Amino acid sequence: MTDTSKPVLTGGCQCGAVRFAVMTAPTRISICHCRMCQKASGAPFASLADINKTDFAWTKGTPSFFRSSSIADRGYCAACGTPLSFGRIDGDRIEIMTGTFDRPDRVVPTRQFGIESRLGWVVGIANLPSQTTQQNYGPEKMATIVSHQHPDHD
Repeated sequence: MTDTSKPVLTGGCQCGAVRFAVMTAPTRISICHCRMCQKASGAPFASLADINKTDFAWTKGTPSFFRSSSIADRGYCAACGTPLSFGRIDGDRIEIMTGTFDRPDRVVPTRQFGIESRLGWVVGIANLPSQTTQQNYGPEKMATIVSHQHPDHD
């Protein structure tokens, strides 16, 4: 990535200690249901954007890494614990957790992997009763909440 390049997408961890920039829009975006991704994300699945390392840069701080298998490392923020990435050891690509992008709505999955571990209830999520955060807490409680998360921009 060159210093004169303008990022297409940016993102980072909850606390802002680690930030990144992507110079080309990712085209391979997936959901992985494998058990390792479930544990690494603390969720029923991980959503990852696959990016060539030449189009990617850590712009603030550097993540810590956990070697989750004999073939891969997973990056995370040591300060706040946010899962950030998955990468094959010595590979030329990095996969970034889509929820860590400042605009996750621009990183839409187009495929699924690891479906042998997909939890049966995942397919029905869209049919569950839903409410906004304000509906859940109420306006009075919402007015008292102060976020300590980094804003979705640099």
